[in-house]
Amino acid sequence: MHSRRALLYMPGDNWKMISKSITLGVDSICMDMEDGTAINKKTEARATIAKALQELDFGASEKLARINSVGSGWEKDDIEAVLPHHPDGIVIPKVESFEQVEWASRIIEDAELKNGWGVNSIRILIGVETAKGILNLKEIAAHPRLDAVIFGGEDFAASVGATRTKDAIELLYARQTVVVACAAYDLQAIDIVAIDYKDLDALKAEAEQGAGLGFSGKQVIHPNQVPATQEAFTPSAEAIAYARRIVETFEASQKEGKGAYSLDGKMIDMPLLKSAEKVLARAKAAGK
Repeated sequence: MHSRRALLYMPGDNWKMISKSITLGVDSICMDMEDGTAINKKTEARATIAKALQELDFGASEKLARINSVGSGWEKDDIEAVLPHHPDGIVIPKVESFEQVEWASRIIEDAELKNGWGVNSIRILIGVETAKGILNLKEIAAHPRLDAVIFGGEDFAASVGATRTKDAIELLYARQTVVVACAAYDLQAIDIVAIDYKDLDALKAEAEQGAGLGFSGKQVIHPNQVPATQEAFTPSAEAIAYARRIVETFEASQKEGKGAYSLDGKMIDMPLLKSAEKVLARAKAAGK
């Protein structure tokens, strides 16, 4: 599973922007045939993404293609245009049912078998952006090809009639639902977009809030947002060092037959060990 601290959207029909994106050191690049592409540019976006997958070296960046939603009428042409060029994953937006994920999974598996690629070598990431999607997430998240759930805050707020605010209190239940479902099924949870890409202080605060809720990464829509986002989802040197101390001292205390014990005046037990192990896993994924 890729580290997805920052998932950057690029309009699928914009060759120049896609070419630039591969120079940014971003974790995931999502070339978009959905909202980022005008209706009269869908065909161009398919061809441009196919060309990018064939010709560009994405380096360590994950290469994703976002199709239009299942039921839009464009989704089949979208997926069939990009699949032969083996993206790392397909992003399906506005998912509301397990069947929508299964539809894409069957098409992907046919392509894997036909081309001699490993089964499950192309993963699925889903956008959950509606009341129905949040309500059905318990079933949807169980799909075996799934790697991540991407939460769409603006669409969700519109779907329930909420007013978007800076502190995002109106999204808290839905964001926590995404985090819980992802934790239960060992998926990555990708948080909301900061729409005002010029306000980097607000982005930093929002990204730190998302990391605190348990998200593993965040959607970004502008190159300027990448460094602050990656930093927010990378454990600090202090956090890594403390987590290592917990893991080491826990092992020692277990050997001595102790359960809970004290470290720096704090009681350490199994939940704190698990939390420390998660910090170290995030650090490793970020190359630390």
